[in-house]
Amino acid sequence: MTELVQQSTPAATGDATRWWRDAVIYQIYVRSFADGNGDGIGDLLGVRSRLEYLSGLGVDAIWLTPFYTSPMADFGYDVADYRNVDPIFGSLGDAAALVRDAHRHGLRVIVDVVPNHTSDRHAWFQAAVQAGPGAPERARYVFRPGRGEQGELPPNDWESVFGGPAWTRLPDGEWYLHLFAPEQPDLDWENPEVHAEFEDVLRFWLDLGVDGFRIDVAHGMVKAAGLPDVGHADQVRMLGTEVLPYFDQDGVHEIHRAWRRLLDSYPGERIAVAEAWAPTIDRLARYVRPDETHQAFNFHYLTANWDAASFRAVIEESLATAGLVGAPSTWVLSNHDVKRHVTRYGGGELGLRRARAAALLTLALPGSAYVYQGEELGLPEVLDLPEEFLRDPQRLRAPEDGRDGCRVPIPWAHAEPPFGFSPLGIAQSWLPMPASWGPLSVEAQLRDPASMLALYREALRLRRELPGLGDGALTWLDSPAGTLAFARDGGFTCTVNLGPEPAAMPVPGELLLASAEVTVQGGAVRLPADCAAWWRSA
Repeated sequence: MTELVQQSTPAATGDATRWWRDAVIYQIYVRSFADGNGDGIGDLLGVRSRLEYLSGLGVDAIWLTPFYTSPMADFGYDVADYRNVDPIFGSLGDAAALVRDAHRHGLRVIVDVVPNHTSDRHAWFQAAVQAGPGAPERARYVFRPGRGEQGELPPNDWESVFGGPAWTRLPDGEWYLHLFAPEQPDLDWENPEVHAEFEDVLRFWLDLGVDGFRIDVAHGMVKAAGLPDVGHADQVRMLGTEVLPYFDQDGVHEIHRAWRRLLDSYPGERIAVAEAWAPTIDRLARYVRPDETHQAFNFHYLTANWDAASFRAVIEESLATAGLVGAPSTWVLSNHDVKRHVTRYGGGELGLRRARAAALLTLALPGSAYVYQGEELGLPEVLDLPEEFLRDPQRLRAPEDGRDGCRVPIPWAHAEPPFGFSPLGIAQSWLPMPASWGPLSVEAQLRDPASMLALYREALRLRRELPGLGDGALTWLDSPAGTLAFARDGGFTCTVNLGPEPAAMPVPGELLLASAEVTVQGGAVRLPADCAAWWRSA
């Protein structure tokens, strides 16, 4: 018995390549990718120096986390100037050169845009604080009087994603909204000035040559009329599962439609990628309707449990969600906000073995895939960073929720810390790197044909060569309990054993690639535990 899961594909128009429907996009956390100027912090010059590596890896595009002028209260997601580069990361000239160099290497460039909030050091917010209650400068943000006899209570019960109330009171008595850190005041998207400002910001970077935007908190911006109470505490646990008056309001879609029209007015298929949380499948699908964003991140796949039933359910749901509106699915295993999946999958040799299998599963699925820097090296989460280095504002919610451990810099050379991350002579990166990471470095793994890096390079090469991979349909095949098997067009089959014991199944064809050693004897294959394999039939 087979079961076909079709990912709907709208008809191509003109010379459009629709590159984004099956692109492999490499996420660069700029602070931690490569240091070009020797201060221990990653920068744009460092990224430029590693473009040849990325091209050789086989990805189609890079996504850069914010590098704009910022006081770094949330490591760049608190933007003080959207049209400039923070000196930590370089200059506007460095950004333009990076885009040009990336294009010469065949890589598209996606940059972050942060429209829900600014930094409290942004000129607009500074002017609002100085102007006082009732001034037009305050209409660009969400200012409200407090409750209580003297206005001493917050305007409502909304909670910050980083913990505590989502409101801070100024000395003049008014409160301002910040759904994240107090240094990140929320903009009021009911104000036409805000719309005009961000349209101009997008044009600025499109004119510089970027190929698209990852939209931070794409489900934010618009708040429910009257700012009603939620009525529940611990609201962060409701994100993506329950209706909240400050997320996923219908009005955000008018913003995304306007931005899509702007993107479509530029040549070269510029795209928007939504970081969106929504409580239902149909509401999430709205973000990727044909006239809105091109992609939305698939967080449900990232959080799937390591078992066949869980992964199959998430894959089917994901394809169904995207198929509602003819969009591509996206697949992601890690990013800069979650523990690295080697650690989530059990850590050590177990986590590494599962991460190798997950890589082949992910890259075989229909749609677009994201690779977070370092996952191609099998980097684990760093769990023992010294306390003095832990500065992530999300730790205010709970110490164990800190994101520092997945942001430790990349090891490039097999030597000693900082492993070639910075030029010679620099002894310390902005987050310290484990002394044991030498064998995980790019230099070491390029010499090892059995390394995680070798697996990714070969998988990405095959993904480009095989016509059945990328965009298209998926057909489930019968397979033993605890396993998954599916076919793609062109005679391609992927088999995955997520169980604790080896599994036997008929040989699907010629073995192309496996995450661990498989045994083929006669017409049967013995697939080890936590292993995936790619096959090509005659």
